[in-house]
Amino acid sequence: MAIRKLIAAVAFAAMAFVAPESQACSLVAYRGDSTLVIVGRSLDWKTPIPTNLYVYPRGMQKVGNNTADAVKWTSRYGAVYAVGYDGGVTEGMNEKGLAVNGLFCKGTIYNNEAVQNRPDMSLSVFVAWILDNYATTAEAVEALKKPDFKISGSTFDGGTAATLHWSICDNSGDCAVVEFDNGVIKVYDNSDVRVFTNDPQYPQMLAINNYWQGIGGVNMLPGTVKSPDRFVRASFFEQNVEKNGDSETALAIVRSILMNVSVPYHYEVNGEPNISSTQWRSFANLRDKCYYFDIVTRLGVVFVDLTKCDLRKGAQVMKLDTSAMTDAVGCANSLLTPSKPFTPMY
Repeated sequence: MAIRKLIAAVAFAAMAFVAPESQACSLVAYRGDSTLVIVGRSLDWKTPIPTNLYVYPRGMQKVGNNTADAVKWTSRYGAVYAVGYDGGVTEGMNEKGLAVNGLFCKGTIYNNEAVQNRPDMSLSVFVAWILDNYATTAEAVEALKKPDFKISGSTFDGGTAATLHWSICDNSGDCAVVEFDNGVIKVYDNSDVRVFTNDPQYPQMLAINNYWQGIGGVNMLPGTVKSPDRFVRASFFEQNVEKNGDSETALAIVRSILMNVSVPYHYEVNGEPNISSTQWRSFANLRDKCYYFDIVTRLGVVFVDLTKCDLRKGAQVMKLDTSAMTDAVGCANSLLTPSKPFTPMY
């Protein structure tokens, strides 16, 4: 009888562990040499997320929400944003070589009673606020450790809860993870941050990865699309690829790691209706200030070279409409067109 109870308990635990997740993403911060850092990520979702690229100049006045007490700022740096649904900044890179990427984490709780009277900061512009104001990971971390805002606008896509955590990396290779735990911002800032996926939260994920490091990746790696498995695979491969300072070779290396942890397009398993597929991948070359974008249903990878964009105060906002890209490959600066600023989904 005791054995039956044990078997039942193990089976229940296994079912809980493999419960279907409706969202997933993976990130690798690759240090090629002392000068080159490339941050690559995959965006996984159950349906395509229309995402366009916007280039914003310096000196623009911004607000964190459409409420009277919203956070306000004037952008110090120009940046390229990946904007989902033309309404919210998913990630981006600024002209100083700082990249910010938002990934899902189901355990996220943004606010508590202590923050209710603080100014509003919508998730739709939170990434932009960081990119607009800070040049390094250390600067962003210092600001986030002393927050003067509360998060708002935490749903999208017909009411889906946007429970996120973030990676922040700069061109020195300094990276941090930012998570909201019951209204408290927790920042894990150390140079060892190299891989990032979804839940569980970052400290627990490191513990899982440490277990697998003891097994040894040359012997066996976990192979499912679940977040801990993707973290372990990405971590093993990142630690065991060549550290190359050539931008083209390094980009190929990061792309190959992300291919290994991506979820096949239209991947389906009977009984698990909400499994995500990789919809697009991005690669931010923080040394050369080039932001690459790879939509899985398009033929090639395009990139925006920020060093060749007009980022001066008063310059025009520019947009790359990815829905119009069918066979574009390579530098896409010529495809950028003048645009109104996107309308945030406050």
